[in-house]
Amino acid sequence: MKSLVILISGRGSNMEALFAAVGRGELPVRVAAVISNRPDAKGLETAAAQGVPTAVVDHKAHAGREDFDAALAECIDGYAPDLVVLAGFMRILTEGFVRRYEGRLLNIHPSLLPAFPGLHTHRRALEEGVRIHGCTVHFVTPALDHGPVVVQAAVPVLDGDDEAALAARVLAQEHVVYPLAVRWFAEGRLSLVDGRVRVAAERPQPAPLISP
Repeated sequence: MKSLVILISGRGSNMEALFAAVGRGELPVRVAAVISNRPDAKGLETAAAQGVPTAVVDHKAHAGREDFDAALAECIDGYAPDLVVLAGFMRILTEGFVRRYEGRLLNIHPSLLPAFPGLHTHRRALEEGVRIHGCTVHFVTPALDHGPVVVQAAVPVLDGDDEAALAARVLAQEHVVYPLAVRWFAEGRLSLVDGRVRVAAERPQPAPLISP
């Protein structure tokens, strides 16, 4: 069974979706730890209630991004995960950190990348008048929100939508596609080869035995 470490900065609703998928038996992984850069992150309480080890690497306690990323990597490596999952982790990671976990570092972004990288994606989508919006699971690379796409989910932008309504519709799809992408990785079906995503076809199920 693959193990993963989840990085959060706040409530961690995508973390909660991963926990729920594990609980339903849909996600064959072991969550080794949840780590936050904020000691007051609500998601730490949620993880602890699930019996998952938690840790804090406070970015404010480090002189710069490189120092913080080094401390974060040391903490992550202490749990020896197969996969590192960003779930609302609000820090820009250095190239050295990203390269360290190349091919096993996933993020989810609330837009259909490459459209609307960065912050305030729902507001920008409404301002641009797009009719289709959504979310993207991608491998993390040094280029912010431009890593190879694993899976996307699209939602319509409805007349009368405000930022909150559109965000809620997108978030519901995030909670579907993130566990799916992690499951593909856990099953050995998802890989990054020469910068391109490969997802192997699901193994066919054996035919049931029929007794006379």
